[in-house]
Amino acid sequence: MRRLTRAPNAAIAQIWADLLCEGGYPATVQRLFLTGVAGELPPDQCLPEIWLLHDEHEAAASALLSDLARVPQRHWLCSACGEDVEGGFEQCWRCGALMPQPQAD
Repeated sequence: MRRLTRAPNAAIAQIWADLLCEGGYPATVQRLFLTGVAGELPPDQCLPEIWLLHDEHEAAASALLSDLARVPQRHWLCSACGEDVEGGFEQCWRCGALMPQPQAD
């Protein structure tokens, strides 16, 4: 097993581990409950960690997390219901309409 990274909190750690597993890189979250001893240990040593089951997955798993950190952010107005949609969403959360595609020149 190899430690891939530390996460800022338990929720993010679990999301990252789940996404890595879905991508074919078996991963677990370690130090999940160590934040309870912050103060006894330095806080940066108590963060949850993502560990890979197979060392040879390190480069590909790091690349996957790096790609996930750069999800394009969009801001668009839904033409069907007028909802203002922000973030990495390609579908309106109010009515389900898809984001309009840019017109080809």
